[in-house]
Parts: sequence; C-alpha cells; structure tokens
Amino acid sequence: MTGVLPAQALEALIARGVIAADTEFAPGQVQPASLDLRLGTKAYRVRASFLAGAGRLVADRLAAFTMHEIDLGPGAVLEKNCVYLIPLMERLTLPPGLSAVANAKSSTGRLDLLTRVITDGGVEFDRIPEGYDGPLYAEVCPRSFSVLVRPGQRLNQIRFRDGQAVLSDADLRALHAAEPLVSGEALISEGLGFSVDLALPGGLVGYRAKPHTGVVDLDRISHYPARDFWEEVRTDQAQIILDPGAFYILVSREAVTIPPDYAAEMAPYLAMVGEFRVHYAGFFDPGFGHSAAGGAGSRGVLEVRCHEAPFVLEHGQVVGRLVYERMSERPATLYGQGIASNYQGQGLKLAKQFRL
Repeated sequence: MTGVLPAQALEALIARGVIAADTEFAPGQVQPASLDLRLGTKAYRVRASFLAGAGRLVADRLAAFTMHEIDLGPGAVLEKNCVYLIPLMERLTLPPGLSAVANAKSSTGRLDLLTRVITDGGVEFDRIPEGYDGPLYAEVCPRSFSVLVRPGQRLNQIRFRDGQAVLSDADLRALHAAEPLVSGEALISEGLGFSVDLALPGGLVGYRAKPHTGVVDLDRISHYPARDFWEEVRTDQAQIILDPGAFYILVSREAVTIPPDYAAEMAPYLAMVGEFRVHYAGFFDPGFGHSAAGGAGSRGVLEVRCHEAPFVLEHGQVVGRLVYERMSERPATLYGQGIASNYQGQGLKLAKQFRL
C-alpha cells in the first residue's frame, strides 16, 4: 500500500539493509513515521553551503570548500553563522518506488539551527530520490547560538514514502468532517492553513533570540535559563513588529490533530509574503495532538525570521499550512504514546535545552 512508512516498516528496512549504519541503531531512533539521523565522528568547516550536483560526489566537492576538519569525538563547538558538513552514520540503498525526505527535528528548529541533508548527485536539499545508493551528510549552520555537538546526536530526521499519498483538498475536507483536524474553522487550500496567535493571556506571545549568548550543549536538557538566551515578546495590541535578522519563537492560534493513519508536513503558506520566513521543523507524526495518544490538539510552534525590512505581524495572520499524507499502515506506536515525545500537548514552548 502506498503512503508514508510507519515504524514497523522502517525496522524491516533496517533488517534488510536498505537503511544501514556505521554503528548499531540506537533505542528510540525509529519514530512513528520517521527515523532520526545521527551525526558521525567528524565535521568539515566549509566556506559555503553547496549541493553535490548531478553525477558528482559530496566527498569530491569537499576538497574545494573545506577550510578545516574537526574531530567531534570529545565534543566540538559549531560556531554561530559558520557552515559545517557532517557525514551521518546512516546510509541508504533505496529500491525503486521508495523515496525519502529529510527535515530538522523539533528541538533543532527551535534552536535556529539551519540543518539540511545532502546526498551524492543531489540537486535539492532534503530530498532523496528512489534508487539512491550512498551516504548521507548533514549541512549545519547555527544561526542564533553556537552549539556543542558530539557523535550520535540527532539533528535531522528522515521520512520514507512508497509512492505519493498526499491528500487533496477534497479528501482533507472529508477527513476534517469525520474527525476535526483543527480547533475552529478549517482553512483548506493546498493543505490545512494555520495562523499565528498574538493574543495569548497575559500578553506573552513569543520569544526573540538574544544576539550575544553562550554556547548551548545539546545534551543538556532543561539546563539553560531561558532569560540568558531569549527575550520575552509581549503585546496587548494583537500585533508585533518583526526586526530584520531577528529570530522568534511564536505559536499557532489553532490546535491541530494528526489522526493515527496520517502524517503531516509543514509548508510555507505563501512564499510571496516576502518580508519574513516561517521555518519549521516540518514533520508531524501520527498521533500528534490526538486523543488516542494523550493529546487534545497541540499548537504548532512557529520559528520565524524577518528579512530585509521591519514587518508587522498581526494576530490571526495565516503563515503556513499542513500537508497531510496517508500512512501505508498505522504505526505500532503513536506520537506521545509510550515514547519520549517532548512536545505532545504543547503551546508556546522553547527547545528542550531551556528552562523558564
């Protein structure tokens, strides 16, 4: 059956060697509808971001762009606004018909870590075509905070698709009628639209990254006082002005639900709204916000960066959409159900390394 592959199918791919790794797979690495990818033992500081290009190997292109090599074994700091290429522990041998797409994990996006997967012969970031046989690399560029990383850490995740199973708007309306996907009225147009909440009780509507901070050790959970890294964003006017170059954590007005037989991916609502970009850790797993997995609808956290000019963002402004896909079969375990899910039932929430 076509669709997004669930955890049990990913386990089968690992057993067949379609997904292989330099070291044994770690507990919890297989998620309900995705696989976490792990950093390898070294990183290359490169002059610029690049794609391998058709018919070319990443390893060959590294010679032209590498400034120096870094041993991640004892832990290493990736400096803010520098670009690094890190070979991942996993490699793929995809059969015909099976493709993959990668994305940043939730905590990665909330740290403003720009991270994308590239492949040999790749002409797009985060897209792995059917039949690909080769290694995987993570391009990492910390945008707001320098970070301390180690081998085995998981910044990226990958989702596998057998064919295409994206729901049409008509299918999405039918699903919403049978099982509400969003609190309030559903805005359905090439996916399920969602808007920003700038009228939260108490006036705290988000956080803005401070420009000069210390290093974030990714392994330290609930360790760093949020005030050392973030400024509170407050308003009683249901709007804020985004500063050019600044990074914000905001939250969607709607609480969304992903039923157990579906997965979803975030996408920009309108690319031509050019003054800001809502960057997402884009995978929503089956069971996110769903009652069967202990949720009652969960807000989407928005990672927002303003571009060239100050921009007024208003309460209820549509900023993104969720594209729903069918699973090839229901996952054995849902998001938030018996697994370590940090963001089930979430509202406005920073990455797991911070504490309020």
